[in-house]
Amino acid sequence: MSGAHEIWVYLAASPLLHLTLTLTAFQAAAWVYRKAGMNPLLNPVLIAIILLVALLTATDTSYQTYFDGAQFVHFLLGPATVALAIPLYRQFERIRHSVVAILASVLAGSVTAAASAVAIAWALGASKATIISLAPKSVTAPVAMGISQQLGGLPSLTAVVVILTGILGAMLGPPLLNLIGVKDWAARGLAIGTASHGIGTARALQVNEVAGAFSGIAMGLNALATAILLPILWRLLF
Repeated sequence: MSGAHEIWVYLAASPLLHLTLTLTAFQAAAWVYRKAGMNPLLNPVLIAIILLVALLTATDTSYQTYFDGAQFVHFLLGPATVALAIPLYRQFERIRHSVVAILASVLAGSVTAAASAVAIAWALGASKATIISLAPKSVTAPVAMGISQQLGGLPSLTAVVVILTGILGAMLGPPLLNLIGVKDWAARGLAIGTASHGIGTARALQVNEVAGAFSGIAMGLNALATAILLPILWRLLF
């Protein structure tokens, strides 16, 4: 056991270790996802997170140590977000003819997402800081954390809630839309992108390009709408 511990200490000093573990965990999760017929309940992001948390806990590795090695994946979030412009370009004509419907649905979804989070947290007796932290839960993480910090919330709590919202949206969104009979790919994409940002958009792109394009534009517009409206409404109401 002491020999194994020494090997782990040696490997942990390499910045490539945690990058390799991250990629391996996601590939393993993606394999399980594919073997299960791409069942949305077996979201690969969720499985990868569980595997990595279990490993970091078992090896008593701090998050900062892990992030120092795996930060290249964090860097790739920028190019991945920009790459969403490709399906948007391919579906440009359809999006152009649906501008009014897109704006109306995203605005309604943005207000509903924030208002429902605030209402539920307030009804359960949450503190003001917690309520603020939960309000931007359906916005992509960097924007949501900025909004939370600006209004006096807890950015770390916001980040956790945003990730959970994205995973739950990607897992439960498609079955829920099937249950209520929403079949149009554009409508499905708008719903997923507004409610569950990047993780949901990645799921939508896997299923259908039209859904992915509309989900991507919904994610961006929801972030913009929430960043503008939430601080104004919060100050007016509270």
